[in-house]
Amino acid sequence: MTFSLIICTYMRPQSLLRLLQSVTLQSIYPDQILIIDGSTNTNTEGALKKNTFRNLSYYKVDTANRGLTKQRNIGVSKVNKSSQIVCFLDDDVVLEPHYFEQLLSTYKMHPKALAVGGYITNEVLWEVSDNKKESSKFYYDGWMRNEPSRFKMRKKLGLQPDTAPGFLPTFAHGRSVSFLPPSDKIYEVEQVMGGVSSYRKAVFDNVSFSTYFEGYGLYEDADFSIRLAKLGPLYINTNAKLAHYHDGSGRPNQYNYGKMVVRNSWYVWKVKYPKPTFKATVKFHATELLLMAIRITNVINSKDKLKALTESIGRQVGWISLIFNKPKHQ
Repeated sequence: MTFSLIICTYMRPQSLLRLLQSVTLQSIYPDQILIIDGSTNTNTEGALKKNTFRNLSYYKVDTANRGLTKQRNIGVSKVNKSSQIVCFLDDDVVLEPHYFEQLLSTYKMHPKALAVGGYITNEVLWEVSDNKKESSKFYYDGWMRNEPSRFKMRKKLGLQPDTAPGFLPTFAHGRSVSFLPPSDKIYEVEQVMGGVSSYRKAVFDNVSFSTYFEGYGLYEDADFSIRLAKLGPLYINTNAKLAHYHDGSGRPNQYNYGKMVVRNSWYVWKVKYPKPTFKATVKFHATELLLMAIRITNVINSKDKLKALTESIGRQVGWISLIFNKPKHQ
């Protein structure tokens, strides 16, 4: 299968080079690599001129086209006509050698698949299940991991997700695909992470990334996935492995991030459930307030007290804004 790789980047030249070096070690190499750079300086362009990568094309975008969703749409517009699959990667990941091979094999195993996501290996510690069903653990498909404190609190308050990982609950705030274990299996989902994703090229004839998610684009991948899942199946292949090394550069300040967490979560929830029940609506807001309260406690018990404070304020402002200025769906 012919495939193109799109990497949207912003002010991360060294992370980008590290990713591209892992691409050169792949068992199957991309037929096209598109770098869509929104950087405000020339460091990334300069780094790529000093390092040659086969099949790579570089594009620098102007201010009007800067931002993750805009850059992704630009990348899609430049994909080779012969490509069958379009892959996206964040610029701060590193691939294991068979990443692309595993992704492409999924489309052959599931001919109706519209999207296949990869699997991040270095963010969660999983163990084979001991079957004790302790409250401190999350159990799934014969595996277990530590249960985050926010989910422990949600369970006590009757706000635990009512769907499997990778599916959006009736009141949003679900378990992400990071709650799928390293079982080497393929799981059907309705959400794939945009930074480790792939799609049949044909889907872009009908669906594009929403420009509602300006700049950093928090949850833009959930929005795109949920709209796409209405048209056909999506999968996560836990054998398509890579590592994510979080690069803090290029991210919004914590206040804006806090606002986005709330407002964008509400936006995505309404994409899946445009007319939620009264009970679901109450649970959505109760969960938002709980998560806000947990974040506020981090002002006391975390090392980054200022970040916790500014994000908490952003969350509060974002939640209050839902009363007077709800996000408008496109």
